[in-house]
Amino acid sequence: MSVEDNILLGAYRGRGNTLASRLERTYRLFPVLKEKRRLPAGTLSGGQQQMLAIGRALMGEPQLLPLDELSLGLAPLLAADILRTVGELRRRRHDDPADRAERQGRPGHCR
Repeated sequence: MSVEDNILLGAYRGRGNTLASRLERTYRLFPVLKEKRRLPAGTLSGGQQQMLAIGRALMGEPQLLPLDELSLGLAPLLAADILRTVGELRRRRHDDPADRAERQGRPGHCR
């Protein structure tokens, strides 16, 4: 399967945004995937495969994205790039007004 086909597999449970906007967001986060979207996914490097896995997961617009050993076996520069992207995702989620209101409405939430 191609890189783009793999990304689209994650969209079957997406909720709010359109498929096109979710795909474009994934490509903005990981531009290398857009460049390689027509290639077989098996030709990607380890770091690019990690990006593909994250991008595919984000297509479903999850409430929670568990990540384990995110940088294991990756070159330091690539690991830093992926960690930076995950940090950016976290900041965006934290700054989202709807998400902030939901967190504040939970019992036991520190304000």
